[in-house]
Amino acid sequence: MGCHLAIAGVTGAVGQEFLRILEARNFPFESLKMLASSRSAGKKIAFKGQEYTVEEMTERSFADVDIALFSAGGSQSKKFGPAAAKAGAVVVDNSSAFRMDPTVPLVVPEVNPEAIKDHKGIIANPNCSTIIANVPVWPLHKANPVKRMVVSTYQAASGAGYSAMMELENQSREILAGKAPTCTIFPYQIAFNVFCHNSPMKANGYNEEEIKMVNETRKIFNCPDIAITCTCIRIPVMRAHCESINLEFTDPITPEEVRGLLSTAPGVSIIDDRDTNRHPMPIDATGKDDVFVGHIRQDESIPDNRAINLWIAGDQIRKGAALNAIQIAERLM
Repeated sequence: MGCHLAIAGVTGAVGQEFLRILEARNFPFESLKMLASSRSAGKKIAFKGQEYTVEEMTERSFADVDIALFSAGGSQSKKFGPAAAKAGAVVVDNSSAFRMDPTVPLVVPEVNPEAIKDHKGIIANPNCSTIIANVPVWPLHKANPVKRMVVSTYQAASGAGYSAMMELENQSREILAGKAPTCTIFPYQIAFNVFCHNSPMKANGYNEEEIKMVNETRKIFNCPDIAITCTCIRIPVMRAHCESINLEFTDPITPEEVRGLLSTAPGVSIIDDRDTNRHPMPIDATGKDDVFVGHIRQDESIPDNRAINLWIAGDQIRKGAALNAIQIAERLM
C-alpha cells in the first residue's frame, strides 16, 4: 500500500532528482502531486509511464497528502510547510527554514533516524555540506568521541541550483572564446575561479554556510559541546561537493582503525589508494548515493595519535538533498 505523495518545487534541480530517486528506489505511492510556482504551473512532466501536470502550490494543495517533499526554497517552506502539516501531511523540508527549530527533528538517517518519530508534522533535511560530512564522521564519533572538527569545503555549482550549473557552463564557454564572463547567479566568476561561499556574511566574519555546518552538526549529533570550525568555498565543479575534515578524538585512533570503522558504515564507500595517489573526486560521487572517503592519514601535529585527516566527496543534489529526504520518507512509511 503506497502513500499519497506531493513534491513541492518539482521543476528545480532537487525536485527533478526526487523523481529519479523515487523511480530508482521504487518508492510506493498511490498518488503523486507535482507542485511548483505559478511560473511552472501547467507544465507537463512524464514520470513512470504517466504524464503529470504541474500545479501551482497553494495552502489548499495538501488535502489528502500523506508525505510532502519540499525543495522550493526557505520562503516557500515557511509559507506552505505549516499549511501542509496542518492538512495532515508530514513535510520533509529541504530548506533552512526549520532546521534549528527545537521542535523540528533535523535528520540524517544514517546518524539519528530515531529523531524522526518526534516530528510534529515537519522534519528538516540538513544542509548539503552537513549531511555529506556527518555520514562518515558519525560512525567514528560513536566509536571514539570527536572533541574537535575542522572542515574546509570545496562546493560545486550544483549547491546553488540548476541555473548556477548553467552559469558555470556558460562562463566557461565565454572565457574560452575570449569574452567577459556573465555573472548572474554568483557574485563572482565561478569558471576557472574559487571564492568564499556566496551565502550572507555575518558580523563574526563567518558566512552563513559555515555557521549552518557548526550548528546543524551539533544538533544532529546531540552534542552541543563539540568544537567545530568551518571554511566554506565555491569551486568550479559542476556537481558533487568535496570536504577536507580534520578530527581530534578523545582517545588514540589509527588510520587502519578508521578504515575498519568506515568499511562497514552505512552510506560510505572508501577510495584510498596511497600507491597511486587515488582518492575521492567529484566525478566519483556524481550520481551516486554514498559519500566517498579517502586520503585517510594521521594528523601528526596532535600528540598520542588522537587526530585524523580525511578527504570526502558526496553528490550535493543526491545524498546532500534529495536522497536524504527520500530516505526519511521511506522510514515514515
